[in-house]
Amino acid sequence: MCGLRGAARGLRGGLFRLAVLLRSWEKRFFPRPFPPGLSCSKTPRRQRREGGQSGAAPQLSGGDLALEAEAAVGPVLDSPLCHAPQLPQASCEHPRVLTNNYNKILQPDPEQGVLVVCGSIYQGLCQLRSMANISAVAVRFPPGGSDSVSVVPSMLNVAANHPNASTVGLVLRRGGGGARLLVAATYTGFGSPFFPRNRSLEDHRFENTPEIAIRALNARGDLAKLFTFDINPSDDNILKIKQGDKARHKLSFVRAFLQHGAAPPARRPYAYLALNSEANAGDKESPAHSLLARICLGEPAEATLNGSGETKKLTESYIQLGLRCGGAADAFTRLVSVFPARSALCVFRFAEIEETIRAARNSCFVSPAAGMVTVLDSVVQGTGPACEKRNIQLQPEQLDCGAAHLQHPLAIVKPVTASPIFTYSRLTAVAVASVNNYTVAFLGTASGGLLKINLDSTMKVISRRSISVAYGEPVHPIMQFDPSDSTYLYLMTSYQMTRVKVAACSQYQTCRECLAAADAYCGWCTMETRCSLQHECANFTGTNFWASVSGGVQQCPSMTILEPEINIDKENPALIIQINGTIPNLNGTNISCDYGNNIHTVARVAGDYVNQFIYCSLLPHEKYPAFPDDQDHVVVEASLRVNNKNIIQANFTIYDCKRIGSIYPQRKKIDCPRIVPAPLEPMPTGVSRNIMISVANATFPKVIEFLGALGRFGQAFGGNKTAFCVCFFVQLHTSEKSHRFPVNLQLKDKPDRFIDSPEMMTVEVYNCATGSADCSQCLGREDLGHRCLWSEGSSSCRLQPEPPQLPGACPPPEIRKIEPLRGPLEGGTLLTIRGRNLGRRFSDVVGAVRVGAVPCTPLPHRYSVSETVVCQTGEAPEAFSDVVTVNVSREGRSRERYSYVLPVVQSISPPNGPKAGGTRVTIRGSRLDVGSELRVLINSSKQCTDLSRSDSSITCTMPAVELPGAVPVCVQFENKSCASHNITFKYEKNPVISDISPKKSQIRERVSPRWDRVGQGPRCQVHTDTAITCPSPAASNVTAGAKPAPVDFYLNGRLYTDERSALDEELNPEEALHVSKFSLGYYADPQFSTAKKEKWIKHHPGEPLTLVIHKEPDSLGLESNEYQVKIGLISCEIQIVSDKVIHCSINESLSSSERQLPVTIQVGKFNYTIAMLHLGGGETAIIVSIVICSILLVLSVVALFVFCTKSRRAERYWQKTLLQMEEMESQIREEIRKGFAELQTDMTDLTKELNRSQGIPFLEYKHFVTRTFFPKCSSLYEECYILPSQQLSSQLGSHVQETHPLLVGEWKIPENCRPNMEEGISLFSTLLNNKHFLIVFVHALEQQKDFAVRDRCNLASLLTIALHGKLEYYTSIMKDLLVDLIDASASKNPKLMLRRTESVVEKMLTNWMSICMYSYLRETVGEPFFLLICAIKQQINKGSIDAITGKARYTLNEEWLLRENIEAKPRNLNVSFQGCGMDSLSVRAMDTDTLSQVKEKILEAFCKNVPYSQWPRVEDVDLEWFATSTDSYILRDLDDTSVVEDGRKKLNTLAHYKIPEGASLVLPTDESVEHKKSHRQSHRKKVLPEIYLTRLLSTKGTLQKFLDDLFKAILSIRDDKPPVAVKYFFDFLEEQAEKRGITDPDTLHIWKTNRFWVNILKNPQFVFDIDKTDHIDACLSVIAQAFIDACSLSDLQLGKDSPTNKLLYAKEIPEYRKIVQRYYKQIHDMPPLSEQEMNAHLAEESRKYRNEFNTNVAMAEIYKYAKRYRSQVSGCYSSWPHRHLHPVPQSRDYQGHLCNSPTDTCIQSHRAGIIRMCTTAVHM
Repeated sequence: MCGLRGAARGLRGGLFRLAVLLRSWEKRFFPRPFPPGLSCSKTPRRQRREGGQSGAAPQLSGGDLALEAEAAVGPVLDSPLCHAPQLPQASCEHPRVLTNNYNKILQPDPEQGVLVVCGSIYQGLCQLRSMANISAVAVRFPPGGSDSVSVVPSMLNVAANHPNASTVGLVLRRGGGGARLLVAATYTGFGSPFFPRNRSLEDHRFENTPEIAIRALNARGDLAKLFTFDINPSDDNILKIKQGDKARHKLSFVRAFLQHGAAPPARRPYAYLALNSEANAGDKESPAHSLLARICLGEPAEATLNGSGETKKLTESYIQLGLRCGGAADAFTRLVSVFPARSALCVFRFAEIEETIRAARNSCFVSPAAGMVTVLDSVVQGTGPACEKRNIQLQPEQLDCGAAHLQHPLAIVKPVTASPIFTYSRLTAVAVASVNNYTVAFLGTASGGLLKINLDSTMKVISRRSISVAYGEPVHPIMQFDPSDSTYLYLMTSYQMTRVKVAACSQYQTCRECLAAADAYCGWCTMETRCSLQHECANFTGTNFWASVSGGVQQCPSMTILEPEINIDKENPALIIQINGTIPNLNGTNISCDYGNNIHTVARVAGDYVNQFIYCSLLPHEKYPAFPDDQDHVVVEASLRVNNKNIIQANFTIYDCKRIGSIYPQRKKIDCPRIVPAPLEPMPTGVSRNIMISVANATFPKVIEFLGALGRFGQAFGGNKTAFCVCFFVQLHTSEKSHRFPVNLQLKDKPDRFIDSPEMMTVEVYNCATGSADCSQCLGREDLGHRCLWSEGSSSCRLQPEPPQLPGACPPPEIRKIEPLRGPLEGGTLLTIRGRNLGRRFSDVVGAVRVGAVPCTPLPHRYSVSETVVCQTGEAPEAFSDVVTVNVSREGRSRERYSYVLPVVQSISPPNGPKAGGTRVTIRGSRLDVGSELRVLINSSKQCTDLSRSDSSITCTMPAVELPGAVPVCVQFENKSCASHNITFKYEKNPVISDISPKKSQIRERVSPRWDRVGQGPRCQVHTDTAITCPSPAASNVTAGAKPAPVDFYLNGRLYTDERSALDEELNPEEALHVSKFSLGYYADPQFSTAKKEKWIKHHPGEPLTLVIHKEPDSLGLESNEYQVKIGLISCEIQIVSDKVIHCSINESLSSSERQLPVTIQVGKFNYTIAMLHLGGGETAIIVSIVICSILLVLSVVALFVFCTKSRRAERYWQKTLLQMEEMESQIREEIRKGFAELQTDMTDLTKELNRSQGIPFLEYKHFVTRTFFPKCSSLYEECYILPSQQLSSQLGSHVQETHPLLVGEWKIPENCRPNMEEGISLFSTLLNNKHFLIVFVHALEQQKDFAVRDRCNLASLLTIALHGKLEYYTSIMKDLLVDLIDASASKNPKLMLRRTESVVEKMLTNWMSICMYSYLRETVGEPFFLLICAIKQQINKGSIDAITGKARYTLNEEWLLRENIEAKPRNLNVSFQGCGMDSLSVRAMDTDTLSQVKEKILEAFCKNVPYSQWPRVEDVDLEWFATSTDSYILRDLDDTSVVEDGRKKLNTLAHYKIPEGASLVLPTDESVEHKKSHRQSHRKKVLPEIYLTRLLSTKGTLQKFLDDLFKAILSIRDDKPPVAVKYFFDFLEEQAEKRGITDPDTLHIWKTNRFWVNILKNPQFVFDIDKTDHIDACLSVIAQAFIDACSLSDLQLGKDSPTNKLLYAKEIPEYRKIVQRYYKQIHDMPPLSEQEMNAHLAEESRKYRNEFNTNVAMAEIYKYAKRYRSQVSGCYSSWPHRHLHPVPQSRDYQGHLCNSPTDTCIQSHRAGIIRMCTTAVHM
């Protein structure tokens, strides 16, 4: 039971430390006995381990801990009141019982070859066993026969004789070869808690077993002396507590160890004992104390660590002192021996301990000091009661070890104190090693973990690691290093022994990782480039071969290439490498430079050992790596190779000036031509300017022409590698407030040659008419270099004319709103002022803002020119209210008044709460909502969170604190002084939950009387200070009878844990393990029935009612108060409750308007209706009964006759009915059992089978676009969009390739019409490229009543195709139309916007999102989506499928569920088929499959690597069965053998043909094969169809992982970069909402929930080349509905009548919603996307897929709408008020080209060859 480990290894300088584990005081010391200890021994050949346990002592091998030998040492017949039977003269009157033997001492003595084994039986008897074979006794003691010796009880009573009493021992060697045994054992005699409680006074322990003794252990000498105290005739080597003092001195021993003295020159050997002095029961002032006792073993001249000279009397040198870890207020006072709730690791210096002992002895005998040291008068061998001054000079030996003439033994009163270096909960063991100037502590925990703490020389924790050894099992206190290999540690838990390596260095791959881990054992092996233990590194004794953690990561070897960039044109370049970090001297080694690809060059070493340089020849020019197409440089990795191993690497760059400029590299090339960046003056839009650009390193002639900035030509002048380039008459335009254009240079005669611009040079172009809503904004642009002038007459900003005019004065400031309207007198409130003309620049408003006469200081970072001023109010002398003024050359005053007030805080409630925090408090007062910032500080350090406030109250959540007590509460406005005085909150200790009852529950909720929240259970009700009740939660995911579920408690919403310290040195959160203290076993719900199991009970009103309810046996242990029986709403009083029967009665009259009342029994939340009570009538019923009885009396004879006649028939019928019911019950039970088994196994089977090796059949972009844009063409697909194409092979079917008219490369029109058509289309395209006309055109068409939704979607898709090459322009059109749509919706119900695709812009948005998301769909979402579809198909095919209706055994959609129990067995068929690249396969089918279904499965197995469009059709292939080598049959769904039932033929199945397992089938081309004979199938039995609904859950559980992976792929952000389109669209919506004052977050959430993903989820054929069956479509509809519900904000009101499509995923929807909301928030929190970034992305998309579509066809189709609504469009444009600002092109020739008769004739005559659009069915 040891928990203290002595650090027997020393640090440098002779410094020794003692590392101990201590814990805070507990009353429970020994909850259960510990497993046995462990001891190690070393033999000449191999290492062995001896472990002790109850009743046995095993011997294990040192490496793999294999069992070598085992000795049985118990149980035996024994009694603690009897002497050991080895005592011949002993007799015992007490009964002996079978008693387990607990090993107490396992100490090896290698010199004698024996192992000392002492146990708890026979009064603590010891044996000497052989170390070579532990099962053999080396020395029999006491000896028998002729060698018998006189034996006394003290020789036998060595160890403690109780399992829970402590014993420690040490083997001591003497210089002369003799051995001794130091034993310390807890007293177990009379008066101790270990003595049997039988009032016996017979005590064999007091006289024979002292607390501490040194015994003889010479196994080869006189056995009469073995285990005796008298080693020398005059020595008495015992320390025994007096009988009367044993109650005050209850000693519990923890560990014994040897140690040399730390002070030179005398390094005496000492034996140390670590022990606890236990507290006295009932004495509060007598806590437990941790003690360290020391005994001198001899003189240093004749002793070693394992030996000593002549020993002093034990009590002469005995001295003890206390150990305290921590301060007096929070000290750890008990050494670890059992499960401590709070533990600490402390380190004590041996030098300090020895100095304290010397000072104590000096104080006792030379200069006595009160309270320093005392004499232990409780020891029998002591000398006297007190210290006394003597006129003597004590020698060093006497100061260390005392003397016979001095008082002894001694106890130091004041404990030695150390600060905890590490605290943790429930530590049980410690082992310490000194490694590479570091101290490493290994700590075992009660939860089965091993912590590794690395400490530096100052005992500061530098790193921590943890591993789990045996989860939930405590680590035994004895933990020891392997003596033969100290890199291994032995530890034990309750059921296992483990050999653990002290470090796992190989997990660190790089030197930086290795050294940054700060593991003292690990270091970097430089020449082997790996992290290793020191002795595992070759040549580790050499300098710099192995780098330890002490030097830090800067030791890591590296190299620096002094010229990292090399011009490709440089002649004979060489690499000069500087060596950094820890690398040994490389002189004399074989070194070279390695460039990869087996290219090496010779290297040589230069410089001294400290500064090493390496010279390498560069790799040959012809072996330079090829330059990538988009780079002007290539990066080469060079490695230094030493002795054929690369040890360090670095990169250098080879660049080519001839390539620079075309790709805009990021690094500068100082010797290449490049543009020298220089600031350019801002340019107004539409104004011509010349731009001068400076070029460095110019190599072209002095005067050349070039293509300069933005496409303008210019000339370059200059020379001597410096040139100035001038771009003439550059005119740039922008409609934005300001826009920066890139400036670059391109040689005119070399269009692909750009001048490099490492730092992109730009010119700013501004537009005065944009972004300047008032005078101050306009004139304030002067600071930006914008020459703008405000026109008061037109209220607009315009460009200053030449020459410049002086700006006029702006109107006075206009203050429209101020907030907040109140603030504290101390000021500091951030006052926000909004309005117009609030200054041109920040300097205008500095000192210009006041509240009355109080100044308000503006904040520069919150100032917005002309619109917003945020200032900090000053302090006011008293409360007042006044307007806010802003004086900017002219004064502006606010309409609202700002008030200075004094907030008052009065009280806080509740006034107390647990120190775990979480208490929701309310602070009351007045004027508490003032100011802009509020903080509630607890104890001036922690903040109260989740603040909400009103005028009279503040509500917040209290934080957690470390210690209970009252703390001040400070309400702080604007970070000023506290507004609250004398307001305190008292933190109480956390409640202690000691037990829960009951510990069992039914699957549904049960009311539990003594515990708090479990999991996510409901809230509990507090009854008293010691009891609360709450219902146990329903076990939705727990199987009845399974392992008990963990029970967690929540206090104020926070996880409750046992009372423990707030750990200073807590482990990483991911390494911390939470172990629930309690558990709850779930069992099946109780079953009840009436006495006769009837379902109807008749009862007459007015009569008393007594019910007898039978209860089936269960394991719940329900109590009587947990039952409740009700009849309707009336409670039935329970009178008798037993294990099987419940009696209840109702004395009142039952009356109800309903004649039938349910009889319900309730246990917790479990309700069960066992019967219906039928109420008879009143007086009318009695009269009717009399009449009926009279009639029955008349007919009694007839009835008797009829009864006798039919009784036998009825009984036969009843027997038959019972048999049918039993059969149906058996079938239902079997079906439920199978469903449960399927749910457990399907997921494993599906994951195992779903292993597609082929690629995913993604559709090409063009087909994806056409299917997405025109989804309604499926019904006319073959007619409209399919053109014949050649067959792939003779064996593939007649599938044809999809060809859309918009994808045809050539526009097929008659040649005589081509010129006119092309010119007309070109002109019409120009018209559509006019942004304002196109917007008017769309609005005009949408206003027409006959322009249906289909037309709108068609027009949007055609516009997308036509403008596909100009996606930037298309996006701007879409945004303008969206703004119009938002304006129209904002005035009505904005939440309805974007809910459907009913307008042109909504369809345009869908198309735009499809284009932008295609790449994301392929790269991220495609794979999990395709796997989900494959999983659905695999699960459907796993069971029976109705060939007619398509319903299946496994599905997600209730409407497609096959509600029959069809017995289907799998068949593995060997199929041959010459197609799809494979010859033969084994195909799995069901015997209930029709032949068409079998052929589908065969084709899917063979063609799984081929897109579906290239599969053969099922009807085009036959299936041939070779029954024998000569007989074969063609298998068909219908043939002459088909079975006819009710006039209908049944489809043939594999079972019909009796196809056996492993049958050989072929898909032939020859159909002339004879048929088989007919076989009839057996009739199916039908069961209740509702029980098959569980198959929906089975299918859902099987597919859940694939669905979760898909949703995660859709709703997660990779690399912190969301899809560009999504981020851009969300930012746009938020911007529009802010402009319109829409602050409702639900509205924005609804807008963002675009139906793009729903459309994809429902239509996988848009993305993949697959076959989407109606059944798969139905399953995907359920999944799409779950996605819609996850994105919805409305609560799902579900009940038992709700559709299963919504109920199926109702449980997962809340979690999915959290994922959606987190996804939206992550995108919102990211920085906004600029227009330039979006335009670049759109341009890239246009470039990637240009020439994919025939835009002429799309233009021609759009023109049909223009022609159809020509007059309406013209009228709408004529009435447009801004047409004069945005004129359309004046040429109308396109009308002549497209509308005149010849063209129309051409179009009409060739309309069949041009296009037919399925969505509109309109022909040109």
